[in-house]
Amino acid sequence: MEITLTHSHFLAILQLASPALPVGAYSYSEGLEMLIEDGTITNVENLQDWLKSELLYGSIRLDAAIMLRGFYAVKSGDIQALKRWNLWLSAARDTEELRAASWQMGRSLMQLLGKLEPDILPVVNAVGYPSNYAIALAIACAHWDINIQACLLAYLHSWANNLITAGIKIIPLGQTAGQELLLSLQSLLTTTVGEILTMTDDDLGCCNWGLSLASMQHETQYTRLFRS
Repeated sequence: MEITLTHSHFLAILQLASPALPVGAYSYSEGLEMLIEDGTITNVENLQDWLKSELLYGSIRLDAAIMLRGFYAVKSGDIQALKRWNLWLSAARDTEELRAASWQMGRSLMQLLGKLEPDILPVVNAVGYPSNYAIALAIACAHWDINIQACLLAYLHSWANNLITAGIKIIPLGQTAGQELLLSLQSLLTTTVGEILTMTDDDLGCCNWGLSLASMQHETQYTRLFRS
């Protein structure tokens, strides 16, 4: 997959995928904290297997697929479709924690976009709240006219980086091990984007019962560092 970006688009992608983006992504482990607590994930190999499984079968694929549809809805001016996919994604959440995380990050990004790009406010206001994070990213990428493949790749890379950072903190892992793991996922991240680009609406689905169970147990975990 070859992607060509202008300098401004490249910088916009870096900004959206940056850990410094004030959406609170660092505060979520997506059930990973519970999996480490109960001994399911204890080392870098376990974490690698979990991340690969999520990229192959999990809900992150679904988020990316809805981001793609949201992007094209904004580009075509179809606000009703954008609102419909936002509602669809909210309904697809299996747990209260996962839904609240997506809504909180979506709200934070929508508010930021409104301040950075006032011209975007009509679309932001039309979608309203709650807005899922994938939908907010779709609005940003469409508004800045960034290549959608690059947007999806940056989104998945940012997701993987966030969970690896969580693993580094609580397994714990060394920083080098974390970077080696992130590097090992490059090929799969690229392949996953290619598959998402060809998914039809009938293909929208995932197998993430492990994540759902971990998320539900995390809600009542006695000691925790992460919000979900």
